Amino acid sequence: MTFSRPFAIALLTTTCIFAGAVQADDPPSKGEQALKYRKSLYQVMAWNFGPMGAMAQGKVPYDAAEFAKRADRVALIAPMLSEGFPAETRNLPHSELKPAMWANRADFDAKMKNLVDRSATLATVAKTGDFAQSKAAFFDTADTCKACHDKYKNE
Repeated sequence: MTFSRPFAIALLTTTCIFAGAVQADDPPSKGEQALKYRKSLYQVMAWNFGPMGAMAQGKVPYDAAEFAKRADRVALIAPMLSEGFPAETRNLPHSELKPAMWANRADFDAKMKNLVDRSATLATVAKTGDFAQSKAAFFDTADTCKACHDKYKNE
């Protein structure tokens, strides 16, 4: 395949300009990537937690299969959350963490472990299809989330 000289020059010029523009943008830092990861996980968590809450509060009819599916997802996501809190995210803009979290990291980590444990219990209980037990496990898990948010999240 042959190109005319003007076409080849235009192609080369466009390629160089585009390559320069791509290189001019700094790639996101490890902290920025972790913050995006963290926010994404919380978004997925909320997407699955919300319908369970609506069922538990009687706002929508209880659907045992749907509740169990969403509880499984929450239990899968919960252990991933702690990865989104490396030190590189400490003073990033758009982080909703209170500075107290960094001063109380051991307590924060314990609360995250509690969330992992409670969400695993929620998933197990939800598989039984028992609404009363699922509802109780849901609110137990929600209280675990709230305990961390109240102490460490700017809302």
